Amino acid sequence: MTGYDAEFLGFTVPLPVSPVEVRVLDYTHFSVLLDPGRRLAAATACVVDGATLLALRRTGRWRLDARVPTGEQAGSDLYSGNPLDRGHLVRRLDPVWGDAETATRANHDTFTYTNAAPQVNRFNQSKELWNGLEDHVLAYAAAHDHRIAVQTGPVFAADDPPYRGVRIPRLFWKVVAWVGPGRASGGGVADAGPGVLQATAFVLDQTPQLEDAQLHEITTQALARDEIPPLGPFRTYQVPVGDVAALTRLGLGPLPAADVLAVPPPTPSGSRPTDITIHRLPRARAWSEIRTRDQIALPTPR
Repeated sequence: MTGYDAEFLGFTVPLPVSPVEVRVLDYTHFSVLLDPGRRLAAATACVVDGATLLALRRTGRWRLDARVPTGEQAGSDLYSGNPLDRGHLVRRLDPVWGDAETATRANHDTFTYTNAAPQVNRFNQSKELWNGLEDHVLAYAAAHDHRIAVQTGPVFAADDPPYRGVRIPRLFWKVVAWVGPGRASGGGVADAGPGVLQATAFVLDQTPQLEDAQLHEITTQALARDEIPPLGPFRTYQVPVGDVAALTRLGLGPLPAADVLAVPPPTPSGSRPTDITIHRLPRARAWSEIRTRDQIALPTPR
Protein backbone atom coordinates (compact mmCIF):
# COMPACT_ATOMS: atom_id res chain seq x y z
CA MET A 1 0.00 0.00 0.00
CA THR A 2 1.41 3.34 -1.02
CA GLY A 3 -0.05 5.44 1.79
CA TYR A 4 0.04 9.22 1.95
CA ASP A 5 2.77 10.92 -0.11
CA ALA A 6 4.20 13.92 1.77
CA GLU A 7 5.90 15.21 -1.43
CA PHE A 8 2.82 14.91 -3.65
CA LEU A 9 2.36 18.67 -4.09
CA GLY A 10 6.02 19.41 -4.72
CA PHE A 11 6.21 20.79 -1.18
CA THR A 12 6.86 18.73 1.92
CA VAL A 13 3.48 18.42 3.66
CA PRO A 14 4.03 15.70 6.27
CA LEU A 15 1.51 13.63 8.14
CA PRO A 16 0.03 15.38 11.17
CA VAL A 17 2.07 14.88 14.31
CA SER A 18 -0.01 13.59 17.22
CA PRO A 19 0.69 14.53 20.86
CA VAL A 20 -0.20 10.95 21.84
CA GLU A 21 1.04 7.63 20.53
CA VAL A 22 -0.82 6.50 17.41
CA ARG A 23 -0.66 3.66 14.91
CA VAL A 24 0.19 4.87 11.39
CA LEU A 25 -1.66 2.70 8.90
CA ASP A 26 -1.00 3.03 5.17
CA TYR A 27 -3.68 2.41 2.55
CA THR A 28 -3.89 3.20 -1.15
CA HIS A 29 -3.18 6.94 -1.54
CA PHE A 30 -3.97 7.68 2.11
CA SER A 31 -2.82 7.00 5.67
CA VAL A 32 -4.64 6.83 8.99
CA LEU A 33 -3.27 7.83 12.38
CA LEU A 34 -5.25 5.54 14.67
CA ASP A 35 -5.57 6.48 18.34
CA PRO A 36 -5.88 3.09 20.09
CA GLY A 37 -7.23 4.67 23.26
CA ARG A 38 -10.07 6.39 21.45
CA ARG A 39 -10.51 3.48 18.98
CA LEU A 40 -10.89 6.06 16.19
CA ALA A 41 -8.54 7.85 13.83
CA ALA A 42 -6.95 10.96 15.30
CA ALA A 43 -6.23 12.11 11.75
CA THR A 44 -6.16 10.92 8.16
CA ALA A 45 -4.17 12.23 5.22
CA CYS A 46 -4.96 11.64 1.56
CA VAL A 47 -3.53 12.78 -1.78
CA VAL A 48 -5.90 13.44 -4.69
CA ASP A 49 -4.95 13.61 -8.36
CA GLY A 50 -7.98 15.25 -9.92
CA ALA A 51 -6.72 14.63 -13.44
CA THR A 52 -6.94 10.84 -13.07
CA LEU A 53 -9.93 10.37 -10.76
CA LEU A 54 -12.19 7.45 -11.66
CA ALA A 55 -15.93 7.49 -10.94
CA LEU A 56 -16.27 4.01 -9.44
CA ARG A 57 -19.55 2.88 -7.93
CA ARG A 58 -19.95 2.59 -4.17
CA THR A 59 -19.39 -1.14 -3.73
CA GLY A 60 -17.38 -1.56 -0.53
CA ARG A 61 -18.39 -3.28 2.69
CA TRP A 62 -17.12 -2.08 6.04
CA ARG A 63 -14.57 -4.35 7.75
CA LEU A 64 -11.94 -4.26 10.49
CA ASP A 65 -8.26 -3.83 9.72
CA ALA A 66 -6.58 -7.17 10.38
CA ARG A 67 -3.30 -5.41 11.26
CA VAL A 68 -4.89 -3.83 14.35
CA PRO A 69 -6.15 -5.58 17.52
CA THR A 70 -9.94 -5.61 17.57
CA GLY A 71 -10.05 -3.72 20.86
CA GLU A 72 -8.20 -0.77 19.32
CA GLN A 73 -10.73 -0.03 16.56
CA ALA A 74 -14.45 0.70 16.65
CA GLY A 75 -16.35 -1.81 14.54
CA SER A 76 -19.91 -2.75 13.67
CA ASP A 77 -21.02 -2.95 17.32
CA LEU A 78 -20.82 0.83 17.60
CA TYR A 79 -23.17 1.40 14.67
CA SER A 80 -25.70 -1.43 14.98
CA GLY A 81 -29.30 -0.76 16.06
CA ASN A 82 -28.99 3.03 16.12
CA PRO A 83 -29.08 5.98 13.71
CA LEU A 84 -25.31 6.52 13.62
CA ASP A 85 -23.60 6.75 10.24
CA ARG A 86 -20.21 5.27 9.50
CA GLY A 87 -18.82 8.56 8.30
CA HIS A 88 -15.88 8.29 5.91
CA LEU A 89 -13.00 10.41 7.19
CA VAL A 90 -11.10 9.99 3.93
CA ARG A 91 -13.95 10.55 1.51
CA ARG A 92 -14.56 7.48 -0.63
CA LEU A 93 -13.98 9.32 -3.91
CA ASP A 94 -10.73 11.07 -2.97
CA PRO A 95 -8.12 8.28 -3.28
CA VAL A 96 -9.89 6.61 -6.22
CA TRP A 97 -7.49 7.66 -9.00
CA GLY A 98 -4.79 6.24 -11.21
CA ASP A 99 -5.13 3.00 -13.16
CA ALA A 100 -8.27 0.90 -12.73
CA GLU A 101 -6.63 -1.68 -10.43
CA THR A 102 -5.18 0.95 -8.11
CA ALA A 103 -8.41 2.96 -8.01
CA THR A 104 -10.44 -0.15 -7.20
CA ARG A 105 -8.09 -1.02 -4.35
CA ALA A 106 -8.35 2.53 -2.99
CA ASN A 107 -12.14 2.39 -3.12
CA HIS A 108 -12.02 -0.87 -1.15
CA ASP A 109 -9.57 0.56 1.39
CA THR A 110 -11.83 3.47 2.35
CA PHE A 111 -14.34 1.02 3.82
CA THR A 112 -11.99 0.01 6.64
CA TYR A 113 -13.36 0.84 10.10
CA THR A 114 -10.17 2.73 10.95
CA ASN A 115 -11.39 5.28 8.37
CA ALA A 116 -14.85 5.58 9.94
CA ALA A 117 -16.21 7.97 12.55
CA PRO A 118 -19.70 8.12 14.12
CA GLN A 119 -21.76 10.94 12.63
CA VAL A 120 -25.41 11.92 12.53
CA ASN A 121 -27.25 10.28 9.66
CA ARG A 122 -29.92 12.90 9.07
CA PHE A 123 -29.40 14.39 5.63
CA ASN A 124 -29.24 18.14 5.45
CA GLN A 125 -27.79 20.80 3.18
CA SER A 126 -24.71 21.33 5.31
CA LYS A 127 -23.88 17.61 5.23
CA GLU A 128 -23.98 17.75 1.43
CA LEU A 129 -21.75 20.81 1.58
CA TRP A 130 -19.22 19.10 3.87
CA ASN A 131 -19.00 16.12 1.54
CA GLY A 132 -18.29 18.38 -1.43
CA LEU A 133 -15.60 20.65 -0.02
CA GLU A 134 -12.78 18.76 -1.74
CA ASP A 135 -14.54 19.05 -5.10
CA HIS A 136 -14.85 22.80 -4.70
CA VAL A 137 -11.19 23.31 -3.77
CA LEU A 138 -10.05 20.87 -6.46
CA ALA A 139 -11.98 22.82 -9.11
CA TYR A 140 -10.31 26.00 -7.88
CA ALA A 141 -6.84 24.42 -7.82
CA ALA A 142 -7.28 22.92 -11.30
CA ALA A 143 -6.56 26.33 -12.83
CA HIS A 144 -2.90 25.69 -11.88
CA ASP A 145 -2.73 21.98 -11.08
CA HIS A 146 -5.06 19.06 -10.48
CA ARG A 147 -3.62 17.93 -7.17
CA ILE A 148 -4.68 18.51 -3.58
CA ALA A 149 -3.75 17.01 -0.22
CA VAL A 150 -6.53 16.54 2.33
CA GLN A 151 -6.03 15.99 6.05
CA THR A 152 -9.08 15.35 8.21
CA GLY A 153 -10.21 13.87 11.50
CA PRO A 154 -12.27 14.31 14.64
CA VAL A 155 -11.63 16.75 17.46
CA PHE A 156 -11.12 14.67 20.61
CA ALA A 157 -12.35 16.36 23.78
CA ALA A 158 -12.34 15.20 27.38
CA ASP A 159 -16.11 15.63 27.64
CA ASP A 160 -16.98 13.63 24.52
CA PRO A 161 -19.84 11.35 25.68
CA PRO A 162 -19.03 7.62 25.96
CA TYR A 163 -21.22 5.23 24.00
CA ARG A 164 -20.57 1.48 23.74
CA GLY A 165 -16.96 1.93 24.76
CA VAL A 166 -16.25 4.77 22.33
CA ARG A 167 -16.31 8.51 23.07
CA ILE A 168 -18.36 10.22 20.36
CA PRO A 169 -16.66 13.30 18.84
CA ARG A 170 -18.88 16.31 18.19
CA LEU A 171 -16.49 18.25 15.98
CA PHE A 172 -14.58 17.22 12.87
CA TRP A 173 -11.96 19.10 10.89
CA LYS A 174 -10.59 19.16 7.39
CA VAL A 175 -7.56 20.96 5.96
CA VAL A 176 -7.12 21.07 2.18
CA ALA A 177 -3.79 22.09 0.62
CA TRP A 178 -2.80 22.79 -2.98
CA VAL A 179 -0.22 24.73 -4.99
CA GLY A 180 -1.34 28.07 -6.34
CA PRO A 181 0.30 30.12 -9.12
CA GLY A 182 2.85 32.85 -8.51
CA ARG A 183 5.16 33.60 -5.63
CA ALA A 184 4.24 34.54 -2.09
CA SER A 185 3.95 38.24 -1.34
CA GLY A 186 4.08 37.79 2.44
CA GLY A 187 1.37 37.17 4.99
CA GLY A 188 0.01 33.70 5.54
CA VAL A 189 1.49 31.70 2.64
CA ALA A 190 4.66 29.66 2.29
CA ASP A 191 6.83 30.32 -0.77
CA ALA A 192 8.96 27.56 -2.28
CA GLY A 193 9.66 28.41 -5.91
CA PRO A 194 7.36 28.64 -8.91
CA GLY A 195 4.18 28.06 -6.95
CA VAL A 196 2.73 28.90 -3.59
CA LEU A 197 1.60 26.34 -1.05
CA GLN A 198 -1.91 27.30 0.00
CA ALA A 199 -4.32 25.75 2.50
CA THR A 200 -7.69 26.31 4.04
CA ALA A 201 -9.49 24.64 6.93
CA PHE A 202 -13.04 23.71 7.84
CA VAL A 203 -14.76 22.47 10.98
CA LEU A 204 -17.94 20.40 11.07
CA ASP A 205 -19.99 20.77 14.25
CA GLN A 206 -22.64 18.21 15.19
CA THR A 207 -23.14 19.56 18.70
CA PRO A 208 -26.83 20.16 19.47
CA GLN A 209 -27.63 23.84 19.88
CA LEU A 210 -28.50 23.51 23.56
CA GLU A 211 -27.30 25.14 26.73
CA ASP A 212 -24.54 23.18 28.47
CA ALA A 213 -26.70 22.12 31.43
CA GLN A 214 -29.52 20.92 29.20
CA LEU A 215 -27.09 19.08 26.94
CA HIS A 216 -25.52 17.34 29.93
CA GLU A 217 -28.91 16.23 31.28
CA ILE A 218 -30.13 14.90 27.93
CA THR A 219 -26.82 13.12 27.31
CA THR A 220 -26.92 11.43 30.73
CA GLN A 221 -30.50 10.24 30.15
CA ALA A 222 -29.69 8.88 26.69
CA LEU A 223 -26.64 6.94 27.83
CA ALA A 224 -28.59 5.41 30.71
CA ARG A 225 -30.98 3.96 28.10
CA ASP A 226 -28.11 2.76 25.85
CA GLU A 227 -29.08 5.38 23.28
CA ILE A 228 -26.68 7.51 21.32
CA PRO A 229 -25.91 10.89 22.90
CA PRO A 230 -27.74 13.82 21.30
CA LEU A 231 -26.23 15.04 18.05
CA GLY A 232 -27.39 17.96 15.98
CA PRO A 233 -27.55 18.83 12.27
CA PHE A 234 -24.22 19.56 10.67
CA ARG A 235 -22.93 23.12 10.78
CA THR A 236 -19.88 23.81 8.63
CA TYR A 237 -17.37 26.60 9.27
CA GLN A 238 -14.35 27.86 7.40
CA VAL A 239 -11.75 28.52 10.09
CA PRO A 240 -8.08 29.46 10.43
CA VAL A 241 -5.80 26.45 10.00
CA GLY A 242 -4.13 27.46 13.24
CA ASP A 243 -7.42 26.96 15.08
CA VAL A 244 -7.52 23.34 13.92
CA ALA A 245 -3.98 22.83 15.21
CA ALA A 246 -4.94 24.39 18.55
CA LEU A 247 -8.17 22.38 18.88
CA THR A 248 -6.58 19.03 18.07
CA ARG A 249 -3.06 19.59 19.47
CA LEU A 250 -1.81 18.13 16.18
CA GLY A 251 1.32 19.40 14.47
CA LEU A 252 0.24 20.44 10.96
CA GLY A 253 3.67 21.30 9.57
CA PRO A 254 3.62 24.14 7.00
CA LEU A 255 -0.17 24.29 6.67
CA PRO A 256 -0.95 27.02 9.25
CA ALA A 257 1.58 29.32 7.54
CA ALA A 258 0.01 28.53 4.14
CA ASP A 259 -3.49 29.57 5.27
CA VAL A 260 -5.30 31.60 2.59
CA LEU A 261 -7.24 33.38 5.34
CA ALA A 262 -3.87 34.89 6.31
CA VAL A 263 -4.77 35.12 10.00
CA PRO A 264 -1.74 36.20 12.04
CA PRO A 265 -0.64 33.82 14.81
CA PRO A 266 -1.85 34.51 18.36
CA THR A 267 0.35 36.55 20.67
CA PRO A 268 0.43 36.39 24.48
CA SER A 269 -0.74 40.01 24.70
CA GLY A 270 -3.35 39.69 21.96
CA SER A 271 -7.03 38.87 22.17
CA ARG A 272 -6.72 35.44 20.50
CA PRO A 273 -6.48 32.85 23.31
CA THR A 274 -3.73 30.25 22.98
CA ASP A 275 -5.58 27.67 25.10
CA ILE A 276 -8.61 26.89 22.95
CA THR A 277 -11.49 24.92 24.39
CA ILE A 278 -14.23 23.55 22.18
CA HIS A 279 -17.23 25.08 23.90
CA ARG A 280 -15.68 28.51 24.24
CA LEU A 281 -14.25 28.70 20.74
CA PRO A 282 -17.37 29.00 18.55
CA ARG A 283 -18.71 31.73 20.84
CA ALA A 284 -15.42 33.59 21.28
CA ARG A 285 -14.11 33.47 17.73
CA ALA A 286 -15.42 34.86 14.47
CA TRP A 287 -15.73 31.59 12.60
CA SER A 288 -17.48 31.90 9.24
CA GLU A 289 -20.40 29.50 8.90
CA ILE A 290 -20.80 28.44 5.29
CA ARG A 291 -24.08 27.23 3.86
CA THR A 292 -23.22 27.28 0.16
CA ARG A 293 -19.98 26.69 -1.72
CA ASP A 294 -19.80 30.24 -3.02
CA GLN A 295 -19.32 31.44 0.56
CA ILE A 296 -15.95 29.67 0.81
CA ALA A 297 -13.12 32.22 0.91
CA LEU A 298 -10.34 31.44 -1.59
CA PRO A 299 -7.73 33.84 -2.98
CA THR A 300 -8.41 35.54 -6.29
CA PRO A 301 -6.25 33.93 -9.01
CA ARG A 302 -3.49 36.20 -10.27
